[in-house]
Amino acid sequence: MQILTMTMNPSIDKSSAVDRVVADRKLRCREPSFEPGGGGINVSRVIKILAGESTALYPAGGASGDHIQKLLNDRDITQKVIRIEGWTRENLMVIEESDGRQYRFGMPGPALSREEWTRCLESLFEFEAQPEYLVASGSLPAGVPESFYADIARRCRENNTRLVVDTSGEALRHAVREGVFLIKPNMRELRMLARGDIESEGEQEDFVRSIIGKGQSRYVVVSLGAGGVLAASGDSLERLRAPSVRIVSKVGAGDSTVAGIVLGLSQGKPFREAVKLGMAAGSAAVMTSGSQLCRREDVFNLYDCLSETPRAPRA
Repeated sequence: MQILTMTMNPSIDKSSAVDRVVADRKLRCREPSFEPGGGGINVSRVIKILAGESTALYPAGGASGDHIQKLLNDRDITQKVIRIEGWTRENLMVIEESDGRQYRFGMPGPALSREEWTRCLESLFEFEAQPEYLVASGSLPAGVPESFYADIARRCRENNTRLVVDTSGEALRHAVREGVFLIKPNMRELRMLARGDIESEGEQEDFVRSIIGKGQSRYVVVSLGAGGVLAASGDSLERLRAPSVRIVSKVGAGDSTVAGIVLGLSQGKPFREAVKLGMAAGSAAVMTSGSQLCRREDVFNLYDCLSETPRAPRA
């Protein structure tokens, strides 16, 4: 097994549409669609779309936990489920058809007991063959300590597993202090790590270099939205422009980017090419509605375009 993903706060993402959102009125919605969601699960879904393989590990409980397991089985995604007492959360997204606006309602998810989250942690390292890459992605549910990803980082170092962390807040700060293989913060998360404003391109680059220089992350990919990414390693730092696409929904774009990067690296692509594959997957994700993530043909068409585009000039 090359890639293992962990999602501590998975979800059923329910999407529907209505002509117009009006307060205090019963709204007749369209037939809903259901997708398995949460950071690492989305990463596993995109890896599968791109003809790769991964194992998705996550806690699940209640009828909604059974539902998410079935949805992943339907997509032929290998999974390891840790049963918990609380019910897996359900999120809701409603599109207002009259003007195309989206309303996204995210639920908090169940609180995990110490025994439950400890079982999740231990399960990561019980596989007969340890994964080359472990993607720990998404928020931590109530009950799980903020040092959880840092605990994983220590264990990954002992097992020579490359840990990719995509989260926010104190959970990200703890993980970076411990040292990881790759992080993909956006600008808000980068400012949080810096404990202050980072405005200019020079300030962004200096801080990213300091993360790598301190051994806190071997690779850093900063998401700049429509501006593309700032991609850095120990011997390179550059800005890569994002392809121009029509934005339909931004749901899962960040997870798709992580999936493309990790899949590319697992296939032996150089870091820069892996980042391009991630950018193509992230851009393709915004082209689809609801929680559909990306289409394989869109990803590789955009990847081909990125491969023909010269690198952006350095600041």
